[in-house]
Amino acid sequence: MGYFSIELQEQVNTLMLPFLALIGLAFAVTVDPYIKKQTRRILLAVDVIELTVLVISCISNGLESARNPGYVIPRIALSVYLYIMRPAIIVLLIYLVWDNPRRRFFWIPAVINLLIYLTAFFKPWTFYISADGDFIRGPLGYTAHATSLLLLVSQLIITLTQFRRIHGTERLVPIANTVIILIGAFMDSRCQQSGTISFAEIATVFCCVFYYIWLHLQFVREHEHALMAEQRIQIMISQIQPHFLYNTLTTIQTLCLENPRKAAPITERFATYLRQNIDSLSESSLIPFRKELDHTLVYAQIEMERFPHVHLDYEIEDEDFLIPALTIQPLVENAIRHGVRGNTRGQIDISTNLLSDCHEIVIQDNGKGFSPGNLPAKEGSHIGIQNVRERLQRLCSGTMNIESSEGHGTRVTIHIPLGKENP
Repeated sequence: MGYFSIELQEQVNTLMLPFLALIGLAFAVTVDPYIKKQTRRILLAVDVIELTVLVISCISNGLESARNPGYVIPRIALSVYLYIMRPAIIVLLIYLVWDNPRRRFFWIPAVINLLIYLTAFFKPWTFYISADGDFIRGPLGYTAHATSLLLLVSQLIITLTQFRRIHGTERLVPIANTVIILIGAFMDSRCQQSGTISFAEIATVFCCVFYYIWLHLQFVREHEHALMAEQRIQIMISQIQPHFLYNTLTTIQTLCLENPRKAAPITERFATYLRQNIDSLSESSLIPFRKELDHTLVYAQIEMERFPHVHLDYEIEDEDFLIPALTIQPLVENAIRHGVRGNTRGQIDISTNLLSDCHEIVIQDNGKGFSPGNLPAKEGSHIGIQNVRERLQRLCSGTMNIESSEGHGTRVTIHIPLGKENP
């Protein structure tokens, strides 16, 4: 028993550094505001499992050194746990580098491995403990090693393909982590260690730390890009229509001189428009579709005073959803400025429909249109097209498609997925 205590103490001393590393990792992952929730759960799961693997390895080695017949069943249970958990850790590491639904299929070999090693309680197919306390492998004794190797090779292939477009040293982190674990597993197969923590376990511990640092840097960068995008969007929103303000004020000034009675209602509409626009600019979240439509109609009424040959009709079959502020109005403004105001009878139609998987908004005009191949060049001059697309994608995962042909008008279709219409 004294010998067992000495052996156990040596194991504890060996365990201390990786144990502290995992404790620190768990704390860092828990308090890190940049780590995504799903990634945090995976990292914590790997951390906890690896902690138990280290502790159980230590205890298992101590029991093996004691060679007490009474320890046979505990040794079998601990060994089974180690053999089934090592492939599971690799599957979770695959989850860190591959956000794809197909990744769940990697649990199949891990589960098969689990079922095989559970037979150790009944049959000596994988391993058994002799009467002398020796650990003896059976014909399926290397199943866990083969499963782990298969998963590690899969992880390496996924990593090489997933991050081939990333340049610099950043792409080397997940690749190096996989290679380090492979090297650790190879050293374990070549070196018959007794009474020590395996190379693969040590490699896995520090790879977890490296994965966290790598993911943290990625999430920080994404957060910074998101902030920059948000700032850019706010600037674009504030600059979206200064020309309209100047033109309307000029129109009101002219009407005050030539037709004061007509100037009063347009002035009232303009005041309403300004109030609604200021409210929209202050909105950082989604707003009801009806509110955006009303704002668009006020704008259209003002413009139709300047361009009486322009008409706007709307057919609303679906309005119970939310959209980003200043989504429809800039598109209608764009249709008037670049499409229909030169027509003898300009027509703009707004319609909405509830589809099986999304809310659909269509803004269509009979203007001069443009060639689809010229769209990228024209987007800079068309008011807020790219701005609207960015805000739709960012705020509600929406998409915007533009169809146009010269002489036949333009059709803008917006799709907002169901379930994304609420903030």
